[in-house]
Parts: sequence; structure tokens; C-alpha cells
Amino acid sequence: MISCRCEIAPPSLLLRVAERGGRDARDAALRTLLVSAALRSRRTALGATLRRFGLSPADLEFLPAQAPATGPENTVYDAAGGEEEALPGRRVRGTDDPPTGDAAVDQAFDGAAATATFYREVFGRDSIDGRGLDLVSSVHFRRRYDNAFWTGDQMVYGDGGGGVFVPGGLTRSLAVIAHELTHGVTQFSAGLEYRGQSGALNESFSDVFGVLVEHRAGYVDAASASWLVGEGILDPSLGGALRNMIAPGTAYSGDDQPADMDAYADLPADDDPRNDNGGVHINSGIPNRAFAEAARTLGGRAWETVGPIWYEVLTGGRLAPTADFAACAALTVTVAGERYGESSAQQDAVRGGWEAVKVRLPADPR
Repeated sequence: MISCRCEIAPPSLLLRVAERGGRDARDAALRTLLVSAALRSRRTALGATLRRFGLSPADLEFLPAQAPATGPENTVYDAAGGEEEALPGRRVRGTDDPPTGDAAVDQAFDGAAATATFYREVFGRDSIDGRGLDLVSSVHFRRRYDNAFWTGDQMVYGDGGGGVFVPGGLTRSLAVIAHELTHGVTQFSAGLEYRGQSGALNESFSDVFGVLVEHRAGYVDAASASWLVGEGILDPSLGGALRNMIAPGTAYSGDDQPADMDAYADLPADDDPRNDNGGVHINSGIPNRAFAEAARTLGGRAWETVGPIWYEVLTGGRLAPTADFAACAALTVTVAGERYGESSAQQDAVRGGWEAVKVRLPADPR
């Protein structure tokens, strides 16, 4: 399986800290960016090799084996400040083990369990891959590492404290944990390419289900939800959250997410971190807002109203890996009609969400 290293912190935020923070914060942000760039290069090389032989990840033979019917194992490891070569690290907590007292370990364990429970109970999905994939998490990655990421096989969390996140902040947010694990769901379903609009959709689906896991855990309805991703984990000097789904561009100081297509950031998918691989974190605010607008229009519990539509689109086999916003939007409207009926309140709300962010839809036949 191709490693899909999808990170929670956008490079623009790390760059801002590197440019404007103190010496220690600058050094931590630069180290985080350099590690990201090096590992991204490895992933790109593997993808190129597979394409050379006409293969895709699904063609590889080392897919995870089916887990026992009791459900996936949930195991947390301590990387003890080590680098990627040392992952996963020392095993510190397994499925049947009690809490350890290490906040990062226990939060990573509980967050992975809550995410797996959400997908099982709401959508009948057996773990991240739908086939019982064991949940593996490593905490205390590197020193003052200001990011968390899904490698394609497991979750990895830095401790923060480098000027972007508060110390220990990356495992405090259930939405962040569920966001990153949802990159695995995307990897094993639609396989959205991590560049340009398909990459922004990849990020957006993770934000959508990240907040839905958090909403369900707290029984928060669409009307009263903050729609913030990573609330309270940023360094206070930066702002209150990583992303604001209902009001993109307002989550933190310097937030560069556009709220609609009028401000879409048309960026090259190159190695310059300022371009965010074609704006995958930047432009994800557009489909994020479309979902949040639809959910607020319908009211109630978003994981029961709009959530099933987005889940079917992500996992139903009709969303192409290279899909753009318009293709995804059209499919959500179609699925809403199939599920709830043409001209239903649900379909109208979904259509209205995309119209609010100015994504072009097929003409309404009415």
C-alpha cells in the first residue's frame, strides 16, 4: 500500500511561525517542514515506481489481513523522540490494557477507539479499511515536532510545543485524531490524489468526519456546533483553531482559506511548501463550508443528516481519485436524491451548500 503521509498542520501555518516566531519556534517549524518535505519525496518516488509498472496500491499483495470478529486491535507505542525509522517504537498500551497515565498515550488510544466506534456504529464500517485493520498509533515523535500525520499504515503524533501547538496539544483534539484516521478511510476507498482539488477534497473529507466524530461523542447538533477543527490546541498567540468550517479563513491569525470559489487559490502542486501541494489545506475550506452550510440548513445531528451522504460519496466507488469540486458536488446532490428523494429537503440543503460556496452544479431540472 502506498504511504499517504497526510498532515494536520498546513505548511502555510508552519511557514508563518518560521518567519515570525522567536528563534526556538522558528527552528522547530523549520525542522517540521524539512521532515515533511523529505518524507513526501519518498512517497512521490514510490508512486512513480508503481506507475512505471502500471500498478496501483490495490495491486499490491501486502494488504492488511482481516482482523478477528472482535474488532481491530488498538495499540499505542512510544516513539521516545525517535524519527520515522524507529516507528512504531515501544509498545505501551494495547486494547485490553488500563490507562498508562501518559496523557498523549491515553488520548491517542481513546481517540482511535472513538473513531473506530463511530465508523462501526454509524456506517457499519469495520475499522479504517473496512476489513478490520488494526489501529496503530505512535506518540512522542521527534522533539518539539509540530504536526500529526497518517503514514498509510498508522498514526504518528508529535508533542507540539514548537510554537504552533501547545505542548501535548496534538492528541487533545478528538477532531484531529479522527481527521487523520479518516485519511486512511479515504486511502482505502476513493483514494483521492493528494494534490490540487482532489487533494483539497481529501483534506475536507477528513475535516468533515473529524468534526462528526467529535460532534457525536459530545452529542452536539449542527446548530450549536462551533464547526472548528482543532479547537484550543494552537499556541494562543496564533488563534483558536486550525480550521473553521462554517467561516473559512477565520480560524487563526493569517488563516488563508477561501470561503468560496471567488477566492480560490490556484496554486501549482510542486515542492514549494507555500503552494501546499496545489492548495490541499488552503482550498479545503470551500467544500468544508458546503458541508457545514448543508448541515446547518437541515439542523439536527449532522452525522445522521448530511454525514451519510458524504460517506456514500467517499466510499461508494463513484468518486474518481482525480475528482474536482464540481464532480464531488454533483455526486453529493445525486446521492442525496437517491437516498432521500428528488427535491427532498436533504437534496435541497446539499445543493444550497454548494451554491453558497459558488461551486458550479448541473442545472436543477425543476
